[in-house]
Amino acid sequence: MRLTFVGKDSDSNPTGSPTVYRTDRGSWVVQGWVVTDAEALAQMDIPDGEACVEIPDRVIPFFGQGDHGVDNG
Repeated sequence: MRLTFVGKDSDSNPTGSPTVYRTDRGSWVVQGWVVTDAEALAQMDIPDGEACVEIPDRVIPFFGQGDHGVDNG
């Protein structure tokens, strides 16, 4: 899988991050804060091999920017 950096949370510190990447497979990779809240996790059905992360609203606009020049197929 090839990742293309799309954008990083402007309020993150230099080593931290919610970050958005576009893949060469027509999908997204999101780096965020690991969800550990037991009540929140109990509301989801997360199968083995999957995880969930939390991202701030600030990074949502990056999703519209990631398709420029990407071949999804």
